[in-house]
Parts: sequence; C-alpha cells; structure tokens
Amino acid sequence: MIQERLALIQKELRAPKGQFNAFGKYKYRSCEDILEAVKPLLGDAILLINDDLVMIGERYYVKANAALCMGEELISATAFAREEADKKGMDAAQITGACSSYARKYALNGLFLIDDTKDADTMDNTKGQKKADAPKEAIKKVEDVSDYPEFPDPEPSKPVATGQVTQIQIIMKKRGITEREKILEDLTGFFNRPIHSSKELTYDEAHDFITANIEHNR
Repeated sequence: MIQERLALIQKELRAPKGQFNAFGKYKYRSCEDILEAVKPLLGDAILLINDDLVMIGERYYVKANAALCMGEELISATAFAREEADKKGMDAAQITGACSSYARKYALNGLFLIDDTKDADTMDNTKGQKKADAPKEAIKKVEDVSDYPEFPDPEPSKPVATGQVTQIQIIMKKRGITEREKILEDLTGFFNRPIHSSKELTYDEAHDFITANIEHNR
C-alpha cells in the first residue's frame, strides 16, 4: 500500500523552480516548495521530516530524514549537509538553520525522486573562492538603480569588492528587504547554494547579481 502511494507521488509530484521568477534564468525550488506540492498527493499517508546534528570526524553535519508513513509501514530517505566551521556575521543558530533547510530539501529529493543534478548547488562551486586581498578600486556608492556604472569583464579569482557589497545592500533596500536573514535567503536563492555573508561572494558572482537587478529595474 505505501509503495503504491509513494509511486503515485513520485509520478504526479510537480515542484517547479518557482523562486525568483523575475530573474528568469536563476530559478530554484526550496524545501517549502516541495512540501506545498506534495501535500495534495499524500492522501492517507503522513510525511514526517526531522533532523539531528551529528559529528563526523571533526566537523558537524545536519542529518535530515524524510519519511512517508502509512499505518505501520514507512519508507524514508536521508541527506546530510555540513555546517561551516566559522561564518562571520552569523550565530550558531543561523548556520544550523540554513544547513537544516538544505539537508531537508535533499532528503525530500531522494524520497520523491526529484532530480536537481542541473542545480548550481550540486556543482563544484570552489572556483573563485580562494581568499585574496580585496581590490583597492571601490565602486562609488549610488542612490538609484539607473545610476549603476558599467562593470568591466569580471575576473573569477577576485573576491567581492567593497563597493559591490554596498550596491547589493542598496538593491535589497530598494526591494524592501532589510533583515539580514532575508537578504541571505534572497542571495541563497539567486546562487542556488547557501550564502552566509555577502562578503563570501566572488567579484564574478556579485557582478552577475547586480547586473541582473539593473536589467530587471530598467
């Protein structure tokens, strides 16, 4: 019985990448998107999601478990997401919360056969993450989106510029997003990977985000 219900859900579930539609090519699906899509398909089944904080080696991981239950029958899937050792500007609860959401999403993906192999957060994003001294050239602070200057072709190895961080803050303010947690959620959705601070972006990534918003607001 539970196998039939799970097979039905896997066949019928539609959870499109509905976040950030305004940006077109930067869509993604969240854990909440999957949950909303699966609820009408559950029938008599119950979906349970929980996670635990576990230590593997010298690092902490969030172990998320998604289980479909019918009576005494149960089918489950598990996913792990590693906490960063240290993220400036975020307390332990914020780091764990972002990690939990990420792990739960992929536990649901495994249970319901949702393929995210083309998502940016399944790829190697280490390129361009090497720390270096911030560039001396700071982009001028602007007060209106139409005043943003043209950027030269970005160098992937360069870290985000101070002026770019300022412009990202201006963009968020103009969109009515002022809470740090909401800003990080917005950036996480745009780049399809956990973002814990705008300062961890590369010059290339910041350039793409600012350019996308300039085009959207013209």
